[in-house]
Amino acid sequence: MEKDLQLKQIAIYHSNDIHSRLENSAKIATIINSGRKQYGVENVIAVDIGDHMDRARMETEGTDGYIHRALLNETRYDVITLGNNEGLTFTAEQLNTVYSGDNSFQVVCSNIHRMEHEDPNWLLPHSIIEKNGIKIGFVAATANYTNFYEQMGWQTEEPLQAISTQVANIRDRVDIVVLLSHLGIKIDEIIAEKCINIDVIMGAHTHHLLDPPVRINNTLVCAAGKFGTHVGKVTVQLDSMTNELTVNGECIATAAYEEQTSITSIISHYNLQAKDVLQRPITILSKPLPTSIDRESPLSNLLARGLRKWCDAEIGLVNSGQLLAGLAIGEVTAGEIHGICPSPINPCLMSLLGKDIKEALEQSILDEFIQLPIKGYGFRGERLGNLAVDGLAIEVQRSNPPMGKISSIHVNGKPLELEQYYRVATIDMFTFNIGYKSLARYRDVTYYLPEFIRGIVEAELMNFDNIIQSQYHRWNFS
Repeated sequence: MEKDLQLKQIAIYHSNDIHSRLENSAKIATIINSGRKQYGVENVIAVDIGDHMDRARMETEGTDGYIHRALLNETRYDVITLGNNEGLTFTAEQLNTVYSGDNSFQVVCSNIHRMEHEDPNWLLPHSIIEKNGIKIGFVAATANYTNFYEQMGWQTEEPLQAISTQVANIRDRVDIVVLLSHLGIKIDEIIAEKCINIDVIMGAHTHHLLDPPVRINNTLVCAAGKFGTHVGKVTVQLDSMTNELTVNGECIATAAYEEQTSITSIISHYNLQAKDVLQRPITILSKPLPTSIDRESPLSNLLARGLRKWCDAEIGLVNSGQLLAGLAIGEVTAGEIHGICPSPINPCLMSLLGKDIKEALEQSILDEFIQLPIKGYGFRGERLGNLAVDGLAIEVQRSNPPMGKISSIHVNGKPLELEQYYRVATIDMFTFNIGYKSLARYRDVTYYLPEFIRGIVEAELMNFDNIIQSQYHRWNFS
C-alpha cells in the first residue's frame, strides 16, 4: 500500500496529422475518454501535434477552420501545436478566430512569431501542466518553411535552437519535458541524439507510425501515423521517494472504436453550415468544361491561363491531376470548385531555362509521368497527369522516341530558346522537386500566399473570354 502511494501515474494521449479526417477524430475522442475513466480525469492529458486541419475537407473550408476549435474543445485537448496546414493555409486573422478566447487547450509553438506584431495571446512558447503531482513541461515546434511563413506574416526560427531555449527555460521546474514536434522523423532523431534534457518526443509531419515507440539515448520517440488511424499513449510513473521516472508508450488503432456521438453531432452541425456557405454562386456555364489527366482539356487550360495572368508571366504550367473532375452545364458554386480542386496549393512565379521547360513538357506526354502517384506537398489528387500550358504552342510527333517527341515549342509566337530564362507561372508543389523535377531548377521564385489555385479557377470562370480561350489547343499531335 505504501509503495502504491509513492508511485504517481499519468497518461498522455497524442494525435497528429488528422488532416480533417473528422470521423477518426470522433474515434480518438472515444479512446481519450476511455482513458479518463481508467486513470481518472485528473490524471489524463490530451495533446495534438498539428495538421488537425485540412482545407480539402468541406467542413474545414466552409467554416474557415472553426469546426476544429469545437472538436478540440469537445475532446478536451489540453495542449496543441501548429502544423503547416494550420500556419500556411489559414491567415493570421482566421487563426485568431479559431484559437482566441476561452478554450480547453493551449496553443504552444516555440519557433514561430508574428512579423511586425506582438505574438497573439493564444500562442505560447511553452506550457507547464501539473497532473497527479507530476509536472509536465511541453515545448513544441513546427516545420521551418521560412519563405512561405513570411508571406503569411510569420517569422520562423531554426527549430533546434528555439527548442533548446525553451527546454532550458523549464527543465528545472518540471519532472518531465515533452516535445510536440511537427518537424518529421529525421529531425526528431537528431533532436533525440543531441538534446539530453528531453524525455519524450511526440512526432508528426512525415506521417510516420512508431508502434512501439523507440528509445534514442534517454528519449522516448513516439508517433501515431496519419489521418487518425492511430492515437498514441504515453504513461508516466514517478516514484516520489526516489524521484525515479518511468516512461512507456504505445499506439492504439482507432478502427474498432465507436465514434463519440457528441463529436459526430458537431460534425453534422458544421457540415450544414459549410454547405450553406459554399453554395455561393460563381457563374453559369452554357457548355461543359471537361478535364482529363492524360490529354489536353479546357478546364486544365483555364487553370494554366489563370496562373499565367495572376503571376504576370510569359508561360503558365500546371499538372492536370490538380483537377479531380470537370464542370457541367449550369450553375457553378464555390463548393463545386472546392470539390474538384481541394488542394491547398499556391501559385508561384519562377525563372526557368527553356531546356528545363522542354524536359518537363517531354515528360508530361509519357504515361509513366501521367500515371505517377503523388502523395503530400499539398496535393490532394491521385495522379500527376500531363502538363496544361498557356502561352505555348507545342508540336508533337507521336512516332518519335520518348524525350524526343516534341518537334517545336513556341512561346507567345517565338521559338523557345533552350538557354534563355522565362517567367513561368506554376505551383509551389513543383519547387519541392516533385513530379516534373526540372521545374525545381529555377533561378528564383516568388510564392503567392494565401491564394489557392482554386481561387484562380474561380476568377477565370467569371470572364467569358477566358472560357473561350481555354477551348483552343496548345498541344498539336501528328
